[in-house]
Amino acid sequence: MDRQLPCPTCGRRIEWSQAYPYRPFCSERCRLIDLGDWLMEKNVIAGETAGEAGPGPTEGGSEDHDDWPSGGGQRRI
Repeated sequence: MDRQLPCPTCGRRIEWSQAYPYRPFCSERCRLIDLGDWLMEKNVIAGETAGEAGPGPTEGGSEDHDDWPSGGGQRRI
């Protein structure tokens, strides 16, 4: 079975096999270009932004984290 698909970055047709370890990308270069696009927020997943999702961790909670266990092996100065 010879399954081929286009690289999401450049469109080059690649075989879905061990011969292409960066699949679905054709190369490490295309994989890194795609990663850079996600990090620069050129690619996004549709949906609500974090600010629209509801109350955040500080809303209705303790700002100074009094509810956290004390100590934990860390020295307070």
